[in-house]
Amino acid sequence: MSGAAATGSAAGLMDRIYRHQRHIYDASRKFYLLGRDELIEGLQPPAGASILEIGCGTGRNLIKIAGRYPACDCHGLDVSAEMLVTARASVARAGLTDRIRLVQADATDFEPQPLFGRPGFDRIVISYALSMIPPWQPVVAEALRRLNAGGSLHVVDFGDQAGLPGAFKSLLSRWLALFHVTPREDLPMVMRALAQEAGADCRVDAPYRGYAVHAVARKRTA
Repeated sequence: MSGAAATGSAAGLMDRIYRHQRHIYDASRKFYLLGRDELIEGLQPPAGASILEIGCGTGRNLIKIAGRYPACDCHGLDVSAEMLVTARASVARAGLTDRIRLVQADATDFEPQPLFGRPGFDRIVISYALSMIPPWQPVVAEALRRLNAGGSLHVVDFGDQAGLPGAFKSLLSRWLALFHVTPREDLPMVMRALAQEAGADCRVDAPYRGYAVHAVARKRTA
């Protein structure tokens, strides 16, 4: 399958899933997408930094990031045109159209310069998106490749639930599968390996008794 065909297939799947869900996405997900606000608080970018969210969805995180860090430029990409309709409307309602730039693109292979007018980013965020992207490892590798020196990649997603009852993990997995969501239990190992290849230091935490995984990979300056 060609790259264009693969992108079209992924976009089509996401559009089918979210064509109707996008209207209730934020209201329904706030109860179980844990750790997103903690990730945003941990970004701590310098003034004038550029921030990209991969898989920006409805724009919820980007709006919070723009509000928390008003001296930074914010960007978002998503493969789903349907989700971007909602994101653009939300950004406009928040009065942030001049601060948040949104584009449709494939997270496994994108060019920041033609899309956003910059070669890379100081912070990149991936929040509960890797569990929905079948070729998720290339997304992590691409994000690391697009970091500026000294920049950092911040990831939060479903963890292995190691500290929670087995019945809970089984029930959660079955329920998430209804929405084409698959927790990436090897995410910590993959993040560490890809970070090392990219010349980045990686820290991984498992908050909420392993319900979530929170990883930060910081690219070295030299």
